[in-house]
Amino acid sequence: MKKYIATLLVGSLVWASTSCTGDFEEINSDPNRIDQISPGTLLNPIIYGLSSFGTDRADAFTFQVMQVALPFPSANGGIHRYDISEGAGNSTWNTYYKWLINIKEMETSAITNSDVNYEAIALTLRAYTLSQLTDSFGDIPMVEASRAEDGIFQPQFDTQEAVYAQIFQDLERANSLYDDSKAMIYGDDILFHNDVTKWRKFTNSLHLRLLLRVSGRAEMNSFAKLAAMVTNAEQYPVFENTAESAILQVTGVTPNLSPWGRAIDFTTFRSISEFFADQLNALEDPRRTKFMTQARDVDGTTYIGYKGIPSGYDGNDNQFQFLPSNHNRALVEAPMISLLLTYAEVEFIKAELAQRGVIDTEAAAHYENGVKAAMEQWGIEITEGYFENPEAAYDGSLERIMLQKYLGLYFNDYQQWFEYRRTGFPSLPKNEGMLNNQQAPVRFRYPVSVQINNPDNYSAAVARMGADDINTKVWWEK
Repeated sequence: MKKYIATLLVGSLVWASTSCTGDFEEINSDPNRIDQISPGTLLNPIIYGLSSFGTDRADAFTFQVMQVALPFPSANGGIHRYDISEGAGNSTWNTYYKWLINIKEMETSAITNSDVNYEAIALTLRAYTLSQLTDSFGDIPMVEASRAEDGIFQPQFDTQEAVYAQIFQDLERANSLYDDSKAMIYGDDILFHNDVTKWRKFTNSLHLRLLLRVSGRAEMNSFAKLAAMVTNAEQYPVFENTAESAILQVTGVTPNLSPWGRAIDFTTFRSISEFFADQLNALEDPRRTKFMTQARDVDGTTYIGYKGIPSGYDGNDNQFQFLPSNHNRALVEAPMISLLLTYAEVEFIKAELAQRGVIDTEAAAHYENGVKAAMEQWGIEITEGYFENPEAAYDGSLERIMLQKYLGLYFNDYQQWFEYRRTGFPSLPKNEGMLNNQQAPVRFRYPVSVQINNPDNYSAAVARMGADDINTKVWWEK
C-alpha cells in the first residue's frame, strides 16, 4: 500500500510539472478580478495615506519643534529640547517613497487610459510628495527612485534645485492638462469628490506655496512667477474660499479613519506649550476652545485659563504648580479634518506678496481674509472686534503675517517648520534645557538604511550639502 501511494504521488508531481504547465495561467486566472488597475483605484488610498501621515507627523514632530505642544512630564530629552534622533526622519522617507510608487502607477494608468484629469492629479500629488521629501532632507533620489523593476537598486540623489525644477514642470503641465468638460469616471474621490476645478485650484495653490518656499533663491525668479499667477486667475485659478480647500474630511467610516486608533493617546502625558498658549491669549483668540483645554490648579479643582509649559524647560517637573492646558481630544476623533493645503494659506501667501510689494493689492485685506479663513476651517467664527486688538491688527510687518500664518498652519504636517526655516518667524523663545546650541533643527538626517544600502550615492549627496546633520540648511534656506 505504501509503495502504491508513493507511486501515485510521484505520478501526480510529474503530471503537475508537465501536463498542466501549458494552461496554468488560464486555470489560475480569477474571472472576477480586473487585469489592470484604473487611476481611480489608487487615488483614494494615496490621498488618505498622504493626509493622515501628515496629520500624524504634525503631532509627533512639528508640534514639539515649533513649540505648539510637548510631552509632560518630560524630565529630559525630547524633540522639544531639540534632541533629534538619527532615525527621526525614517517614517517620512519610507512613507513618501511608498506613495511615490503608487503615484507613478496612477500616472501610468491615467496615460494608458488617456485620462488627462487623473494624469494632472498624479503630477500634482507627485509634486506635493517630492516637496515634502526635499524640504525635509535636502538632496533626494528622484529620477532613479522607485525603479527596482529597471534594475536600479542604488538610485542617484538629485539636487534640490533639480527636484524643484521637476516640481514646477509637473505643476505647470498639470494645470494645462485639466479638462473640466471631461468627467472623472473612476469612482468618487474623497478629497474633492471629482470636482476637476477644485483639483486644478489645488495644483495652482500648491504652485504658489512652493514658489514662495524657494523665493530666497534669486535664480528661481519666484516673485515674478508668483505675480504672474496671482494676477491671472483665469489661467491659474487658486482657492477662493475655505470650502475649496484641500482638507480631507475624515468620516470615521472604514477605511477613512482617524490616524489615532485611540484618541486618548493624543492627550496622555501631554501639555500645550507656553508659547502657543500665550500667543492665542494675547490675541484673545476664539480658537483656544477648539485647540486646547483649560489649565487647572495643582489640586485639579479650579480652572485657571489657558496656560502651557515652556518648551525645552530645564529642571524637574515639580517647578510647575498647576496642571497645564492639554490638547482637545475631539480634534482626533472622527469626524475630523486633515489639512493638506488651505484657502487660509493662499491668503497669507498673497498678504506676504503684497507686503513685499510683489503684487499691487492691500496686504491688510489678504491678512484679515487669512485669519478669518484659518478660524473658519476649524468651524470657528471670528469674534467681533478681533482686529481692534493691537496684537491682532495688521501692522505692516512680515512678522505679523507669519505669526498668524503659523497659527493657520496648525496641524498641517510640517508646514509650520518649513515656513519658520524660510522666514525665521515666529520668533521662538530659547530655553535653558534646549540642546543643539538652542537652535531648532533644519532637516532630518538620512535613514541608516540609506547609508548602508546606497553608500556611494549617499556620500555624494552629503558632500554636496556639506554634512548629514540636523543643522545643515537646505538649498532654499537663509
